[in-house]
Formats: sequence, structure tokens, C-alpha cells
Amino acid sequence: MLRREFLAVRNRLTADDVRESATALAGRALGLPELARARTVAAYVSVGSEPGTLALLDALCARGVRVLLPALLPDNDLDWGAYTGADSLARVQHGGKMALFEPSGERLGPDAVTGADVVLLPGLAVDARGMRLGRGGGSYDRVLARLVRAGAHPALVVLLYDSEIVERVPAEVHDRAVHAVVTPSGVRRFRDDA
Repeated sequence: MLRREFLAVRNRLTADDVRESATALAGRALGLPELARARTVAAYVSVGSEPGTLALLDALCARGVRVLLPALLPDNDLDWGAYTGADSLARVQHGGKMALFEPSGERLGPDAVTGADVVLLPGLAVDARGMRLGRGGGSYDRVLARLVRAGAHPALVVLLYDSEIVERVPAEVHDRAVHAVVTPSGVRRFRDDA
């Protein structure tokens, strides 16, 4: 299965690889015009060997950007809370799934994401059309559908490693292309309607 292959490659990365990539990734992402003018960014805290996000989250907060982070609900939908620094995170174990770092403060409701100027999406790969391959839980499919229903049009940006830009990933009718992918070595754009 495609997801397993991408996860296997990630799992071979060393802690140094992940740390160095996170620094480069933050630098590239912070150069995006969409992030430069954003007042609210919906993001996530990377776990394990995912491309690291904490340096980016802290840099956005330092700029005065309101950063929203997801909290996984029992039905796999996402609630949101504000990130104000590493001390605003709680490690939450979700049954047999991996532990996630979630905002420890007030919950703002699943619709809070509709106020974001940019949504940073996790993923395993993105293809030449800008279609994202997620982990398969459907949480971000719900987020994207919620944005459509609300008429919200934030910039959709995926954070990946360089090797995770591929020719084609499986896509379904409801899947939406992202505007850009940021990797440690650069930015690739797919849509200009952000």
C-alpha cells in the first residue's frame, strides 16, 4: 500500500534528519507570501518522523499570527484551539492511535478553521496535480469540506519532505487540490486562487 511505503521511508529518518528538515522547512514556509500576510493560520503539531512544525509555529506566533491547532474528536473530526507556545500543548493518547500534541486551552469548535487565512495540512505525498495523500483517517477531508460549505478560501499548503512529491496519488471525487507544497528545499505551487 502506498501509505505504508511513504511511512516506511519516514521511519528510516534519524532525529537529526527530522530536526534539520524542520529548520529548513520553517525557513521556506515563512517566505510564502500567504503566510506573510496571514492573520490566522490553522496548523498542526508534527509527531514522530513527520516534517517538523514547531519551529514554524513558534515563528508565526512571534510574528503575531493567531495559530490554531487541531484536537481530534472521537468521530475523527477536528476541534480547534489556540497555540501560544510549547507550554500550551498537551500530549493526548487517542485509543490505539498515536499520541498527538493538542492545544490545552479553550476549544473553539470545528468551525473555527473557517476563519483561517492559511491551512497547513499534514500529508504523506502530493502529486503533480496538487492532490494530497493523507494518512487515511478522513479528518482533513472533513476540514476541507467544512471550508467549502462555509465559502472559505484559505490557502491550502502541505508540508512534506522532498521525496514525497510524486507523479500521481489516488484521488477521489471529494478531494481538493492544494495551492502549494513546502519542502526543505523549496516551494511548488499548483493553484493561484489563494
